[in-house]
Formats: sequence, structure tokens, C-alpha cells
Amino acid sequence: MNRQIPLDLRWPPHQRLDAFWPGANVPALQGVTDLAEGGTDWLYLHGSPGTGKSHLLIGACRAAIESGRAARYVALAWLPAPRDEAIAGIEAEGLLAIDDVQAVANDREAERALFDLYNRAKTADARILFAAAAAPKELGIGLPDLVSRLAMCTQCVLRPLDDAGRRAMLRVLAGRLGLRLDDEVLDWWFARQPRDPASLVALLQKIDRAALAAQRRITIPFLRELLGT
Repeated sequence: MNRQIPLDLRWPPHQRLDAFWPGANVPALQGVTDLAEGGTDWLYLHGSPGTGKSHLLIGACRAAIESGRAARYVALAWLPAPRDEAIAGIEAEGLLAIDDVQAVANDREAERALFDLYNRAKTADARILFAAAAAPKELGIGLPDLVSRLAMCTQCVLRPLDDAGRRAMLRVLAGRLGLRLDDEVLDWWFARQPRDPASLVALLQKIDRAALAAQRRITIPFLRELLGT
């Protein structure tokens, strides 16, 4: 495996720590930022889909790499079979951002491989940032030693953004793109499109490209044309 993934080539540019709108998740953002800057506390993030877990992990790797540290993002759900061999091939150095921990549940060999990676990272004085759908004891992992190791990390629960937080997030991201989103535009948008953060950001990127090509402001008629509604 590569020493570190060239994240800027693989992931959307908005997945940075300074582009994460925390809402009620300020402690989690601060903990992840500290870890990316060389802090020693290992973190375990958990929350429902759309709360920004992957964003924080990828953002942490970007921040670490930009500071000259080795970093690697690994989504366990994406690993090819046999998953245990893929996990065993991960080098324990720098910052490891391990996403989708729930993917190893009920896979005895993968659970053992993740437990071994945890221990290798400790021995090598590496850092690990975990993310999962639920707390360690709620994942269905059968290896007690792995559950206990995960539970030893500092736990951070990620809360979904409310509509006010989503609007604030969009305005910040739009401002960085040189776009203006008026209240009536956001009212129209939120009444007709999915409002989870990933969908909002994806649509904002689509709007940005279309507005640039057409040299138009972001208005309700423009969105009607673009979205066919």
C-alpha cells in the first residue's frame, strides 16, 4: 500500500477541516484538529450517516500531510476480500484514519487483523482516528479485546446539523466559491431537494459549475432551469 494517499487527487476539495461546519460538534472538530496536528489522544467518532465522519477523517489526513506528517485514510467497507489481509498490509505509522469500523463485525479474521493493527500502531507510536456507525459495544464485534481497545479511545458522538446549521454551512461554502445564496433561494431549495449535507454540497458544486458556464446569478428561475422543476 502507498505510504500515504494523494488525497487532493481522490477526494472532493471541500472535505477539509476548515470546511467542516460543526454545529453541535465543536468538541469533535477540536479533537480531530488536535490529533491531525500531532496530538496524542486517539479518537473514536460515531454517528448516523450524514453527520460528517468521513469528512473529518479525510480532513485530518489532509491537515497532517500538509504539515509534513505521514497520513492514510482507509475505509474498511471498501477493502477487497479477504479484508483481513488488506488490513494486515496497512503500515502503522503517522496518522491512520480508519473509517467504517462496523464493516469488520462478524468477520473473525478481519476483527483480529484490526486488533493487531491497533497494537502495532501503539508500539510504533502512531495515531489512530476511528469512525463508525455506533459506539464500540453496539457494533456487533465478537472479539472482546477489540471492543475494549476501541472503547479506550476518546469517544465523540456526532450530531446531525439542523436546518439552520445546514444553511450556514452552505453559505460558507458558497462564499468560498464566490456565490451568493439569498434566503428565498435557500427556502426554495430546502423545500424541494434532499437536505443531508452530502447532497447539499453535491448540488452546490453542480450549481457552481452551471452558474460559471452560464455567467448567471443564483436565482430561483435559474435553479428551476437547472433542476428541471
